[in-house]
Amino acid sequence: MIRYRLQCANAHEFEAWFASSASYDVQSAGAQICCPECNSCEVGKSIMAPNVAARSRGDVSEEEAPARYRNLVRAVRQVLESNSEDVGSRFPEEARKIHYKEVEQRAIRGTASSDEARSLVEEGVEIMALPRLPEKAN
Repeated sequence: MIRYRLQCANAHEFEAWFASSASYDVQSAGAQICCPECNSCEVGKSIMAPNVAARSRGDVSEEEAPARYRNLVRAVRQVLESNSEDVGSRFPEEARKIHYKEVEQRAIRGTASSDEARSLVEEGVEIMALPRLPEKAN
């Protein structure tokens, strides 16, 4: 089974499960996937963070674990950065514009103070912090 985050032509996002990526392709080509909110069948894949399966601790030695963690964090951050627009300190303003559909939906990243981030979350704006790179944590 594979899960995709999907988006319709009206910018509604939802998730759906498929037996395989080929199954998604067949259903998509046949307009068999419709938005649960507006019933639009003009649906495409949306940006989604990769799902990385965790291994049991026995598979990785204690010496290897920190390096694997650093590499995983680097890879996740790289994917997120390469698939989003850096709006810098305008992040809270741009996130609100996207949330309230004042501008076209797109993936953004930037900076926000703790109070700004809390305010966004209280308004229902979906945000998440990018993982910090271990070497930049100090």
